[in-house]
Amino acid sequence: MSRRPLIGVTSYVEQARWGVWDFRAALIPQAYVDAVTDAGGRAVVLPPDSVDDGVLDAVDALVVAGGVDVDPGRYGAEPHPATDAPQPARDAGELLLITGAFARDLPLLGVCRGAQLMAVARGGTLIQDLPGGGHREVLGVYSWHTVRPVPGSGVARVLGDAELKVNAHHHQAVDDPGELVVTARAEDGTVEAVEDPSRRFAVGVQWHPELLDDQRLFTALVDAASS
Repeated sequence: MSRRPLIGVTSYVEQARWGVWDFRAALIPQAYVDAVTDAGGRAVVLPPDSVDDGVLDAVDALVVAGGVDVDPGRYGAEPHPATDAPQPARDAGELLLITGAFARDLPLLGVCRGAQLMAVARGGTLIQDLPGGGHREVLGVYSWHTVRPVPGSGVARVLGDAELKVNAHHHQAVDDPGELVVTARAEDGTVEAVEDPSRRFAVGVQWHPELLDDQRLFTALVDAASS
């Protein structure tokens, strides 16, 4: 490939302020852009859009970013009191892109909420509120814990099968992975990674690799996009 691979990164839609302005904005933490750039790709921010998935024909891979809880109605559940208010437009747009990425065998990396949406897109369900608050001890502060990849999995091929220390800020997790395969768990049994081994690269992780010094998952994504 004579150019850097184009990596679509889904975005948040939030009220935001900059300078004298205060508007709803499609935005993404710069850490995602930096992780893609450092891995050799070119990040393209994708606002929510559920009209069609045609943008996938213009990018070489997709990152589904973290964010608010998935609407439980998407997997046939009633909302738990601790579940965030739904963002229907974002859910619809990202599920459309995930489904399209699987259909195209487009390299795909889901981060936190993104991993959960991958499971939901393939018929899975979520735990809406992990015991003890899960892996979000203090709002706005990442917790740290260890995970162990499943030997022989795609995650293990990228990260090895020894225990890894990762960051986390979530109170939900994958329960039933649907058609996906669980390929890493935390020490408390929480699902930490899912993947579709039949695809070139389709991995979702519950932690936030964009904020770690270890960028091997983004490098593997960009490498898959380049092949």
